[in-house]
Amino acid sequence: MEARGVKRKLRIGTRASQLALTQSEWVREQILALLPGVDVELIRISTKGDRILDVPLAKVGGKGLFVKEIEEALLAGSIDLAVHSMKDVPTILPDGLHIGIVPQREEARDAFVSTRYRNLDELPQGAVVGTSSLRRKAQLLALRSDLQIHDLRGNVGTRLSKLDNGDFDAIILAGAGLRRLNLQARITALLPSAQMLPAIGQGALGIELRLSDTELLEQLQPLHHYETAATVAAERAYLARLEGGCQVPIGAYALLQDDMLALTGLIASVDGVTLLRETFSAPASDAALLGRTLAEELLGRGGKTILEAVYQASLS
Repeated sequence: MEARGVKRKLRIGTRASQLALTQSEWVREQILALLPGVDVELIRISTKGDRILDVPLAKVGGKGLFVKEIEEALLAGSIDLAVHSMKDVPTILPDGLHIGIVPQREEARDAFVSTRYRNLDELPQGAVVGTSSLRRKAQLLALRSDLQIHDLRGNVGTRLSKLDNGDFDAIILAGAGLRRLNLQARITALLPSAQMLPAIGQGALGIELRLSDTELLEQLQPLHHYETAATVAAERAYLARLEGGCQVPIGAYALLQDDMLALTGLIASVDGVTLLRETFSAPASDAALLGRTLAEELLGRGGKTILEAVYQASLS
């Protein structure tokens, strides 16, 4: 193994949250099965997004809130690879790094979680729903303008505790996170993408490596999932054209069938009054072009004005 350039020890950089560690441990187990004899260690790294918990994500601003410090460790050589939730990864990566491996996607949909109500329709007038996502807030208000949407930060356990304590009538979480933490029993209902379009890359993981580590990339190739990579590539191309992040209510979700991608994109006003949504299709080989084309369509239909208003509001 050493002769082929694969180290005897691999260090995986990860956030320290329970969900991040669970995801990274899953990748660790896959690597151990793939490369027997290699020692794989998880290195916990605190990110800015983990440290700032008293401010809504939309107000923190900036890109890469949950990856910057991990990428710095990767560039410095103190870790060999990093495991990210793809929805946290900026579309522009630092020079010398790339997302080389995209494993098979978990559940992409958002989960409705409540201790008293079975779905959104059952919520009473003026019910309090918790989420820190402007994307979720806009779509919730488009469906139910009477709802009170309150900010909800913290790890999955903290959010569930706040629900259980009666702070909220319901909360919205990523279905993938609950499933990975073996908390699928807490999912009251999965929200169909027709009702709640997911975040870009939601449910997908990305393994980030140095471009120079070609041997390691080759060794990890069996973990790469073509369908997930193609759908996420289309979604991220859409995101890149919109130059969006946590601060704007946008979403996208792609499906692959018979090597054809169907990409649905969303741009909405934060209050949910204006919601632009469209689906375009293209061959999987044109994933990036599909994402950009869909973004241009929605920007031209008023999306540009919506996003400019959201940006201005975030500065005030």
